[in-house]
Parts: sequence; structure tokens; C-alpha cells
Amino acid sequence: MKKITLLLSFFVLISSCGVKQTQNLLSSGNYDQAIENAVSNLQTNKDKKGKQDYIYLVEEAFAKAKERDLNTINLLAKDANPAQLEKTYNTYLQLNSRQEKIKPLLPLKLIKEGRNAIFPFDNYNDQIINSKNALSIYLYANAKKLMVTSDKMNFRKAYDDLDYLNQINPNYKDVLRLMDDAKFKGSDYVSVYTKNETNMIIPVRLQNDLLDFSTYGLNDKWTVYHSNKQKGISYDYGMMINFREIYISPEQIKEREFVKERIIKDGVKKLIDANGKEVLDEKGKVVMVDDLRTVTAQIYEFRQFKSCQITAKIDYINLKNNQLLQSFPITSEFIFENIYANYKGDRRASDDNYYSYFDRKPVGFPNSEQMVYDTGEDLKAKIKDIISQNKFRN
Repeated sequence: MKKITLLLSFFVLISSCGVKQTQNLLSSGNYDQAIENAVSNLQTNKDKKGKQDYIYLVEEAFAKAKERDLNTINLLAKDANPAQLEKTYNTYLQLNSRQEKIKPLLPLKLIKEGRNAIFPFDNYNDQIINSKNALSIYLYANAKKLMVTSDKMNFRKAYDDLDYLNQINPNYKDVLRLMDDAKFKGSDYVSVYTKNETNMIIPVRLQNDLLDFSTYGLNDKWTVYHSNKQKGISYDYGMMINFREIYISPEQIKEREFVKERIIKDGVKKLIDANGKEVLDEKGKVVMVDDLRTVTAQIYEFRQFKSCQITAKIDYINLKNNQLLQSFPITSEFIFENIYANYKGDRRASDDNYYSYFDRKPVGFPNSEQMVYDTGEDLKAKIKDIISQNKFRN
């Protein structure tokens, strides 16, 4: 019985906290959030006595929210500023959406007053359509006005307006064609190319990988990278990947010999006391202990090693005036290493994580071209990092 009482008290406390929170939202003018809270609590057991406070709160919040929205619309209508058409349209959508949230709960009974809560609903369909049409006309005209200029930023604004217009009023006039035009003229086009100042040949597949920007995973809405210049495009920027130096170390095999000694468990044995007698436990049984022994191994280790280091520079160039904008030095390294070993003695003397070396064999060294290509993976990652953190246009 005590547990049931405590549980009921807990639920009453939670309920009172929810009501308090909703009251605070209502008092602070956050009407829609107050409605959200109340509606959420009324979706189950709405006729329970404990839910009465929420019904009063949602009734009051709805009335105040509706009054505020209608006053806002009246003020916007008197202002007659076409730039405010979006706000008018969204306010009508908000009025309608608020009603749709409450409708499924009706009727909501106020027990003490013997009545249903009052929600004066209106049909806003005509207002929504009219305000959407007026907004569509404005967005379309404004976008076309912006696209008369040669400023890329204006084309980007026009694209955003047209994109929004297409969302609220799909396939309006020639919006899709205009969007394509705004996207093309608002984008920055970057010509990407490599330059080799080293005395080595850069593998073709490495150059192709570095210039294949579809694999970089860069989501820049307004920057397009081309490794091959295309007709009909005036390039704004150049990005040059300049190979300055490539160093490949000689192939090395380093040997070392060392002895490992270790105490290991080699079964169990009888425990013998100082007098040479067997030690017995409480039940008269012979006590058994780990049989520890020292094992030794002579280990011969071989380490194959070869490294490649590429020093490069990324140059950002303004192709309109051929001025260098920024330079970013890059150093990338790739290390080929293979360790293998054999032994004489007991292999258990070595560390457990060393056992894998005994199963390995010598392998052929990668050639210089492969080493340069493998280094390119790290180089590509660093180029991506540079591009992500350093835009051509601020």
C-alpha cells in the first residue's frame, strides 16, 4: 500500500510540473509551445479530472495566439510592403496549423463549468492561397530583377528565392529553368591542375585521383571544380597542386638479435615443504601449485623498411587578374614496413603480441611508382582538409 501511495504521489508531482511549465510558457507569450505541451498531455485520458488544467490552458493559449496572429496580419496589410508577404503567408499557415493540432481532441469538457472548451475556428484556405499567390508573384519578379545584374551574389539570392518559390508553388512558370540559370551564373568555377617541379615522374593514376573531386566528398553549393576546362565556362579561380620534391629512401633490411627470458606456467605440481614433505590441506588432500619454469629464446628479427615523402604546395589563384590568393605547403609521407622473425629455443619466452612476427615472411619491396601513389592517399586527405577550411570566396 505504501508503494502505491508513493507511486501516485510521483505521478501527481510530474503532472503538476507539466502544468507549471505550460503556465510559464503561456505567461511568457510562448503560446504555441504552451499549446504543444497541453495537446501532448491531452492525447491520452483527456477526460480525466487531472487533465482539466491543460484544457483551460490550451483554450486560453489558442485565443491569445489567434488574436496576436490576426493583429500581425492586419499590421502587415496596412504596411503594404511586398517584402513582408512571406510573413503574411506563414502567419496564415500558422493559424491553420494550430487549429489542426486541436481538432482531433475535440470536444474538450470543462467539468466545473459544465461546458466544452471554446475554440473559434476559421477557414483560412482562401487567405492561404491568396497570400501564396501574392508571394509567388513577388519572389518571381524579385528573382528576375536580381538576375539582370552580373553580380554572382545576386544570382545566389535569386536562386534561393526561386528554390523557396518552387517549394511553396511547384512548377510555377519557368522557375526550374531560371533556377538552373541562377545556379550556373552564381557559381564559382575552379580549374584544378597539377605541376611537377621534381625530377621524378608523377604516376598518372595519382594525378587522376588527386584531380577527381567527385571522390572528395565536398558539399560546396556554389563552388564547382573542373580538372578539364569546359567550353562556355569563364573560370574564376585556379587551384594548382605543385609537386616540389619527392624523396624515396633506399630499401633497407635491418637485423637484430636478442635473447628473451620468461617465467611461464608449465602445468601443476605438488607443494613440498622445507623438509621435503607434501603439504596437505584441511581435508588431507595434497596441495597443488603452479609449476613455474624459466624458458629462453634466441630471437632473430628482420625489419624491411622503405619510405616516401612528398613535399607539395597548393596555390589558390584569382584567374580574373592572375593574382596569387593563398598558398598552403603540404608534406605527406608513406612508410612501407614489414617485420618478421625466427627463433631458437622456446617461443613462449617472447611476448604474446610478438608471436605474429614468427608467422611472417619477407615480401618484395614496392617500386618507386607504387610508393609515390601510396603517399598520395595522405596527400589527398590533406588537400581535402585545406579546401574544407579555406574557401576561395569569403
